[in-house]
Amino acid sequence: MSAPRHHHRVSRRSLLAGAGGLLVGAAPSGAAQAAGRRTSRVSRGTTMVHADLHNHTLLSDGFGEPELAFESMRTAGVDVAALTDHATDAAFTGLTRHKWKKLGKLADHANRPGDFTTLRGFEWSHSHLGHINVWYTDEYADLHTAGDTDQLYDWLLGTAGIAAFNHPGRQRQQFNHFAYDPRLAGHMVALEMFNNEDDYVFGGWPRHPSPLAACLNAGWRTGLTGVSDDHGSDWGHDRDRGQTGIWVAANTRDGVLSAMRARRFFASRVSGLRLDATANGVRMGGLLPLTRGDVTFRLDLDGGPQTADLQVLRPGTTAPEVVAIKAVRPGRVTELTVPLDALDGDWVVLRVSDPTRDNATPGPEGHPCNDFGLAYSSPWWLHGGYVRAKSSAPEPSGR
Repeated sequence: MSAPRHHHRVSRRSLLAGAGGLLVGAAPSGAAQAAGRRTSRVSRGTTMVHADLHNHTLLSDGFGEPELAFESMRTAGVDVAALTDHATDAAFTGLTRHKWKKLGKLADHANRPGDFTTLRGFEWSHSHLGHINVWYTDEYADLHTAGDTDQLYDWLLGTAGIAAFNHPGRQRQQFNHFAYDPRLAGHMVALEMFNNEDDYVFGGWPRHPSPLAACLNAGWRTGLTGVSDDHGSDWGHDRDRGQTGIWVAANTRDGVLSAMRARRFFASRVSGLRLDATANGVRMGGLLPLTRGDVTFRLDLDGGPQTADLQVLRPGTTAPEVVAIKAVRPGRVTELTVPLDALDGDWVVLRVSDPTRDNATPGPEGHPCNDFGLAYSSPWWLHGGYVRAKSSAPEPSGR
């Protein structure tokens, strides 16, 4: 089976010119602004909610009173709010059984099904291997319970929880180099692409390969999130930090869990931005039933700069390959058609960027993703692409 082809040093101008015959002009959306900024122009049946999934309080290494956190996020306009204090964090004392119960009571008290969803979670924290957020579990796991990623995965398998790889370029061993465990296919649902003000397409470069490429090339089928990772006392009020848009059938704990398992969400660091996308009619986070052929993406983007670039990201050995770029205008549905081949890799991601600004953590010289990232769709996966064997655990549907 052939290895993925990768060409990093491709200029934006050559990509635009080379893909010229493949790009279809942006089409008018036809939807009035009054229809709301939470309704998709390319899919039906769900509503977008703004989520802040990674936050800390005095219960671990934050500075704010936990009793104030959920209300702070609610008044900031957050629809889905989580507290994820460290289970264990270096010299800091992390969660205890008493603190864990307190977090649960605070979340239950603030929860308003249909309006404001609150989640209790925790951040498993290892100084070398990395940090992993876990939600929807009855208990938490610290380093005494799970001393490495393998032990954490064993523990997670005994729960109904879901998890995410946090700030993936920060710790040097990068989750044991993203060693894939097929048993976790139904549990490990997310990779943080924006954490606070950082973009992790090249986080840790050149010490590490692109976390995005390393994670997805290893076989993980994670959606992509943005988080504030707030350690202060004004949760949710700092604009343009990482955030997640989730497409839910209902703004409830069950509705959020279903959307997270389907990878029906996107990463952003633009307050209020809306993004939804389909590929040959399949929603982001889903499986594309083809191994080779043209794929038409339809992007609904609202918010952000007046002009932006849409980039199509495909697997590369150490960094994603950008195979097409198109200028887009928010507030319109944009169509873009590109040929995809599963022999080049089984995933594809859409990245929205501001070409007038620089990526503060650039990758290879001349790489198109060295501009300023605004948002990432969750991936699609091609049927029959090269990837390590998956288990029979539930896969994302994305429909």
